[in-house]
Amino acid sequence: MADDTADRTTLSLSITEAMGDIDRAQWNAIANPPGERHDPFLEWDFLDACERTRCAEPATGWTPRHMLAHDASGTLVGGAPLYLKTHSRGEFVFDHSWADALHRAGGRYYPKLLCAVPFTPVTGRRLLAHGPNALSIRHALGQAITEAAQKWRVSSAHFNFLDEETWSMLGASGLLLREDQQFHWVNRGYKTFEDFLAALSSRKRKMLRRERREAQEGLDIIRVSGADLRKHHWDAFFYFYMDTGGRKWGSPYLNREFFQMLHDRMADKCLLILAMENGRPIAGALNMIGSDTVFGRYWGRAVDRPFLHFEVCYYQAIDFAIERGLAFVEAGAQGEHKLTRGYEPRLTRSAHWIAHPGLRTAVANYLDSERRAVEEGINELRAYTPFRKLDLQQTEEHDEEGF
Repeated sequence: MADDTADRTTLSLSITEAMGDIDRAQWNAIANPPGERHDPFLEWDFLDACERTRCAEPATGWTPRHMLAHDASGTLVGGAPLYLKTHSRGEFVFDHSWADALHRAGGRYYPKLLCAVPFTPVTGRRLLAHGPNALSIRHALGQAITEAAQKWRVSSAHFNFLDEETWSMLGASGLLLREDQQFHWVNRGYKTFEDFLAALSSRKRKMLRRERREAQEGLDIIRVSGADLRKHHWDAFFYFYMDTGGRKWGSPYLNREFFQMLHDRMADKCLLILAMENGRPIAGALNMIGSDTVFGRYWGRAVDRPFLHFEVCYYQAIDFAIERGLAFVEAGAQGEHKLTRGYEPRLTRSAHWIAHPGLRTAVANYLDSERRAVEEGINELRAYTPFRKLDLQQTEEHDEEGF
């Protein structure tokens, strides 16, 4: 493999201000290379839809500044989804206290640079490249992003929800490393939902059966994807999304036009789960489908019913993953209540470059202690998973093997 210096000199690195300016096929070739797990959030169609529907644009605090790397022939060989941010909303890696500290010290935290997928707390590739020089290209992209932050005199550059390899590479380059946790369901060869339940302790198995029974009573739960999706499905879901988003965030990130574009472009990667009462939808959840993962994204309901959230968001996603032979369900950020329902704690990772020396030192010290606390917390949480003792031991062995 060529060394980083040689590779950097043969690359043409540039910034573009819109996904629409990038060739769709060339972007997808580096975003989801053959042989890698397919990530729907890295597709050109998804990222372009965020911008084209005005969800990720300067007026909403997301100014696209995507980093591109072309080889000598002009072929796109590397790229990174990159945004100039004027706030920290829609990121799910929380740095508000860092911003407050710098403001109190007389500095300015915004704008900042963010390498991430907008509004999406899903671990995946961020420095995109494919081929024999992929590692060198990713290194060049990471370096170019921090250099752009210095050139533009912004406070910081952030790389959110990184795969472990990129996280380690950026740490070796001097960036600050952060960890957090999510709860993911892991398919250990289950053929049916009952197989999964059989792996749980008797008490937890009874609890899940009771929750499903009470949640489903008097309802029809339907799963709709691909060509079966219709406008009325999306209209119902959008109502739920706006209600939940308005209560939780004040201003929901995505508009109806975005979901229509998602339908037009990526219906085969969308899974809507709707709870129907007398033919009327009363709750729903949107999931995205990857090559090995169901990604739970948004949920909402028109009426309160016990355990309906767990059924629509968690149990139905597990059912779908088992039916499709998918390995994981990622049900979004936070939520320790997922633990007792068979979702296991997993690390998430981010890396950060901070210009201000004093803030950088303070954040570095904080992250050292935070990482220890997160890792200790995950180890403690694993003792509270609902699996039978034998299955818990097998789970820990899988984790040690990097399952």
